[in-house]
Amino acid sequence: MAYVDGFVMAVPTANKQELIDYARRLDPVFLELGAIRVYECWGDEVPPGKQTDFQRAVQCKDDETVVFAWVEWPDKTIRDAGMKQMMEDPRMDPKLNPPPYDGMRMIYGGFQPVVVLGG
Repeated sequence: MAYVDGFVMAVPTANKQELIDYARRLDPVFLELGAIRVYECWGDEVPPGKQTDFQRAVQCKDDETVVFAWVEWPDKTIRDAGMKQMMEDPRMDPKLNPPPYDGMRMIYGGFQPVVVLGG
């Protein structure tokens, strides 16, 4: 059964191209380590909520845009092995490849799909 890692972050709106370039450099590492696909999605229609929302979840500022990303893996075993390798890969070191956003405000988690429709 597939496994998904999801990420939400606030990225300075002025850094959109920098985020795209960053993702193009680092996202292929996920694929090298067994991921099926990687999505990086720039917020387009992210409305404020009454109790909570994406902006509040990542403390998004007025000059930032919410980015939603996910990585799809064939299964959790491949994901666990891939993520272990990724954490040891120097390309993923934020000191060598600093992200164009505040990683301390990123939220993420691993998810087991329970309903999948379409292809």
